[in-house]
Amino acid sequence: MAKILIIDDVHPALQNALLEKGHEISYLPTIKANEVADLLIDIEVLVLRSKLKITREIIEKNAPVLRIIARAGAGVDEIDADFLAKRNIQLLNAPEGNRQAVAEHVLGMLLSLLNNLTIANEEVKSKIWKREENRGIELAGKTVGIIGFGNNGKAFGNLLAAFGCTILYYDIKNDNFESKHISSTTIEEIQNQADIISFHTPLTSITKNYFSKTFIEGFKKPFWLLNASRGEIASFENIIWGIQKNKILGAALDVLENEKFSNYTEVQIKQFEYLSSLPNVIFSPHVAGWTVESYQKISEVLATKIIQQLNNLPNK
Repeated sequence: MAKILIIDDVHPALQNALLEKGHEISYLPTIKANEVADLLIDIEVLVLRSKLKITREIIEKNAPVLRIIARAGAGVDEIDADFLAKRNIQLLNAPEGNRQAVAEHVLGMLLSLLNNLTIANEEVKSKIWKREENRGIELAGKTVGIIGFGNNGKAFGNLLAAFGCTILYYDIKNDNFESKHISSTTIEEIQNQADIISFHTPLTSITKNYFSKTFIEGFKKPFWLLNASRGEIASFENIIWGIQKNKILGAALDVLENEKFSNYTEVQIKQFEYLSSLPNVIFSPHVAGWTVESYQKISEVLATKIIQQLNNLPNK
């Protein structure tokens, strides 16, 4: 049976499933990041969320028998996947567990943008009654371009279809998923047709700063921007540029290029303050995929994958 170390808070479903199979669990959700390396000497499976960046150095120096790294979430950009592959260490994640959560959250942010809900809420609480100024825009009939059509992108597309939207998606894997309302297409066609753009891609060398000025300039009409993937895909600078050029009608951002306010540069402080002052920009704290239900589903998905992978691994 495997020795498994869990260094972040996860739903008990994960531990229970692994314990039922007889595996030895060390559950240390309050451990500090700098204390983890010393515990890896005899660990075969490491489970984490975002506490620790997994580098080549950590693996080489501290984890001689590590066989699996499992992330309780979707993104794996903080893990050196290339080095893991060279060491034949399996990398698992659980995008299936939070796809519905992300889709519903992004949809909620989009509806809030189109109907001025955050503005109207604050105004009414301040006894300001403006009906005409808060006239909304219907989502039905809009063309939505989805960049990245994996678990989260598909879930969002399926929700949008119920609103009578036309959904155009681009994915580097080009899996040719099609339905009545959903079609695979090119970036150029999305730029020609889309009223709304939503990012659902992992952070890679290709997608980092993908939302460039050149990308924005390629759109034939102004659009609404949604990003619940990774903040580094769309920088403050380029979002501001697009808004000031009247290319971006508004933005809903669950992720930021830098999510540690204490580490902001002077430039980032000014950029964030500017975006925060705009009524057509709304934020949430990287919580789209973190619902009550997804907390459990992520652990259930990950437990299944870990057990399956351990069963498939050759005996030591």
